[in-house]
Amino acid sequence: MASLRILYFAWLRERTGHGEEELPLPEGVATLGDLIAFLRTRSAGYAAAFADPRLVRAAVNQEFARPETAIAAGDEVAFFPPITGG
Repeated sequence: MASLRILYFAWLRERTGHGEEELPLPEGVATLGDLIAFLRTRSAGYAAAFADPRLVRAAVNQEFARPETAIAAGDEVAFFPPITGG
């Protein structure tokens, strides 16, 4: 069974306790938003990491993604805080 490769950066890595992980695509998960909802249920750390979706940015296969972006087994999903510049 193919899985998702999930990367966590900055404080998301600290809260989830993972820099990256391989995860079989959960049943019923078809979009990035579905994945975030699923991840929130995994532990208190994941719930804290994804408590405010406005503070999390994501990329699917190295392209910026929105909650409605479709995901599939074999994809790479990266989560990171908003990028600021100065």
